[in-house]
Amino acid sequence: MTLKLSDNAMKVLERRYLKKDESGKIVETPEEMFRRVANAIASADKAYGKSEKEIAAIEQSFFEIMTALEFIPNSPCLMNAGRDLGQLSACFTLPIGDSMESIFETLKATAMIHKSGGGTGFSFSRLRPKNSVVKTTGGVASGPVSFMKVYDSATEAVKQGGTRRGANMGILRVDHPDIMEFITCKEDNKQINNFNISVAITDEFMRKYKESTDYDVVEPRSRKIVNRLNTKEVFDLIVKQAHKNGEPGVIFIDRINQYNPTPKLGEIESTNPCGEQPLLPYESCDLGSINLDKLCKTTGTRRCEVDWERLKKVTHLAVRFLDNLIDVNKFPLPQIEEATKATRKIGLGVMGWASMLIRLGIAYNSEEAVALAEKVMSFILEEATKESQSLAQEKGVFPAFTGSIYDLKEGGLRLRNATLTTIAPTGTISIIAGPCSSGIEPLFAISYYRNVMDNDKLVEVEPLFEAAAKEKGIYSRALMEKIAEGTSLKDIEEIPQEMKRAFVTAHDIAPEWHVKMQAAFQKYVHNATSKTINFPHDATIEDVKKAYLLAYDLDCKGLTIYRDNSREEQVLNVGTKDAKPGQQNNSEPGKIIPRPRPEVITGTTTKVATGCGNLYVTINVDEQERPFELFTQMGKAGGCAASQLEAIGRLVSLGFRSGIEVKSIIEQLRNIRCPSPSWEKGQRIFSCADAIARVIEKRLLNTAKLSEAEIEASIGAMKHSHEEPLNASTRGDIVGVCPDCGGTLRHEEGCVKCHCGYSKC
Repeated sequence: MTLKLSDNAMKVLERRYLKKDESGKIVETPEEMFRRVANAIASADKAYGKSEKEIAAIEQSFFEIMTALEFIPNSPCLMNAGRDLGQLSACFTLPIGDSMESIFETLKATAMIHKSGGGTGFSFSRLRPKNSVVKTTGGVASGPVSFMKVYDSATEAVKQGGTRRGANMGILRVDHPDIMEFITCKEDNKQINNFNISVAITDEFMRKYKESTDYDVVEPRSRKIVNRLNTKEVFDLIVKQAHKNGEPGVIFIDRINQYNPTPKLGEIESTNPCGEQPLLPYESCDLGSINLDKLCKTTGTRRCEVDWERLKKVTHLAVRFLDNLIDVNKFPLPQIEEATKATRKIGLGVMGWASMLIRLGIAYNSEEAVALAEKVMSFILEEATKESQSLAQEKGVFPAFTGSIYDLKEGGLRLRNATLTTIAPTGTISIIAGPCSSGIEPLFAISYYRNVMDNDKLVEVEPLFEAAAKEKGIYSRALMEKIAEGTSLKDIEEIPQEMKRAFVTAHDIAPEWHVKMQAAFQKYVHNATSKTINFPHDATIEDVKKAYLLAYDLDCKGLTIYRDNSREEQVLNVGTKDAKPGQQNNSEPGKIIPRPRPEVITGTTTKVATGCGNLYVTINVDEQERPFELFTQMGKAGGCAASQLEAIGRLVSLGFRSGIEVKSIIEQLRNIRCPSPSWEKGQRIFSCADAIARVIEKRLLNTAKLSEAEIEASIGAMKHSHEEPLNASTRGDIVGVCPDCGGTLRHEEGCVKCHCGYSKC
C-alpha cells in the first residue's frame, strides 16, 4: 500500500517525528518511521512464545493500519519507539502528600517525566491549607496554590533546557479550604501558565447546589470540618472564571471513581493534562486513535456508509498494539512501570468524526449524529473488549484483576486491560492522518487565509468542502475568500441547504450540542472524553452555567469550555484602573504611555552563538529593577540584518517601558525560524529573534520565579534532550499567533493548534 501524506503531514513529520542525525539532517522516511514503530511494538510478542514468522505477520499488520492512516498511536510512540529513549506514554499522574519530602520528590519525578516527553497530572487536595500551623517549625503553611507555582517554575526550567515543554494538570477538591483561591489563581494569565486547572466537584456538592444549601469545607489532614461555603457562590465563581478565560475546568470526581476499575488499589484523584485520562498515582496510559474518516465505504449508489468490518479489524489490531506497547515501553520511573503494568490500562479513541459525518451527509448538531456516535463508540468498545478477552486467554489478565470490577461481575469478565477506551486530543496525529477532523470535534473552519512570503495571502479550503462545492458547480475563489473572511455558510445564498447542514462549524453549533456529543461518546468510554465546548464571544455567564449543569446531568466526567476571544480580550485590558506601575499616568482608558528614561540605568550583556554569528544582547533595568530597554549587536552583521536587529531591540524596549508582560514578549519571539539555526550550550537557536527571547527569559523571567539554585535543588541534575517545545499547557495558554506560520492559533480538544500543522498537544 502506498503511503499518501498531505503537505502539512510531511511538515509535521519532518519537524518533530522523523529521525535526524547529529547535524539535524533527516535520515528517515515516513514509511521507515512507521516500520520502526511496528517492529518495536510487535517485538513484545517474543516474550509470549510467538514464532519469528508470527511476529513478522503482527508487525506487518501494525505497519499496514498505520500507513493506511487508519490508526495512529500517540506522539511519544511515533517519536521514540525503536529508539534509545524508548518512552512511549503520553499520560502520567503523580501523588503529592502533605510533606516537603513528598512535594519535592514528586517535583523531581515530574521533571524526569517532562524530560522524557510526557505530561503530568496532580491533585493538590492533600496539602494543608494556607496559613495552617506547621508544628515542626512553628511557621505557617503556604498552601496548594503556592506549591503549584513552584511546580510551574520547575516546568519552565525544563522547557528552558530545550526539551518539549511540559503540560500539567492541577486539581483541587471543591471541599478544600483554599478552593476560592484556587478557582481564581489563573485569573490574569500571568502565572501558573504551564498548568491547566480543574475543580474536583463531588456529587454531594452538586446535590447541595440543587438544594441551594451550604456545604462543608474539610481540613485534609484531620478531616475536620473547618468552614461552610455557599454552593451557589462557589459554583458561580467557577462559571464566572471559565467564562472569562476558560479556567478552571471541572471534573466530576465521584463519577470518575464510580467507574474506577480497581477500587482496591485506591481512589482516583487526578487526571492527565487534558483531562481525558483519570489515573491512579504513578499510573501511565498509552493512547491511540482510529481515523474514522478512513473507515467509510462508498456503495453502488455513491452513498457512503460506515465500513463496520474494517472498523472491527482495525479495533482488534489497535488493542493488541497498545497492549504490546506497555511491554516494550521504557518507563521514566520504576514506580510508574510497576503501577502501569499492574492495571495495563490503554486508551483507544477516535479522530475524523466530523469528517465521517460529512461523508455520510449527517449534520454534527443533530440527533442522528448523536445516535451514530453512540453506535460507533459502542461498537468499538465491544470489539475492544473481545480483543482484550482474547489477549487475556493468550497472555493472562492484568495483575490487579483480583478484586477489580470485572472480577466481581457475575461470571467474571477476564480482561487483559483494566481500561480500553479514551477520547484523547489528536491535534498532531490528526494532521499526520489527515486531512481529517480532530478527535470528536466539529470542523473549526471551512476556508481560511494562510500568510506566505511577501505578505501574500493564500486561501486554504477544507478538502471535503472543496470537492462538494465543485460537484455542485458553485466553487470559486471569490466564494472561498468570502468564507475565509468570516462569512458564515448560513449567510451565503448560493450554498445549498444540505451543504450548510453537513459543513457546520464549531462556532455555528449551539453549546448544548457540543455537550450532547461529548456525553454520547462518554457512554462507551472507560476513561474520559477530551472535548472543548465552544461558546461565541457574546455568550453569557448563564449560558456557561447551563453547559456545566447539562454535562453533569448527562453523565459526563468533566467539562472544558472556551468562549471565543476570551483570552485575547484579557490581553487588551491594560491601561485601566488595574494598570501596573508605569501605566498610571495614562490619560485615556486603554492608552499606554511608555515610562520616561532615567538618566542612569544598569544592565547585563549576554553573548549568544547564532547561525549568523555571535550576537550580543544587552538588557538594562531601571531603579526599581524593572526591564527598561534592550540593545543588540552582531559583529559581522550589516545592512538589512543590522536594521532588523535594531528594530527588534526598539520594539522590545517599547514593550518593556510600556509594562507589557515579559512572558508575552518572549512567546512572540520564541521559536521564530530562519534558514541558519545553530546550537548554543545544548539548545537549538532557531534565529536571532529566538536567541533574544532566550536571553530575555534567562535574565528576567528566571529571577522572577525561583533562583537557579532553587530550581536545581528541586528537580535535580538533568541532562536535557534536544526536542522542540511540543506539549504546552493547553487551556493555560493565551490564544495568539502560531510560531511556525504566523497564522491564528485556535482552541480544539482543550488544545491549541494551527492549520499549518503546528500543535501544542
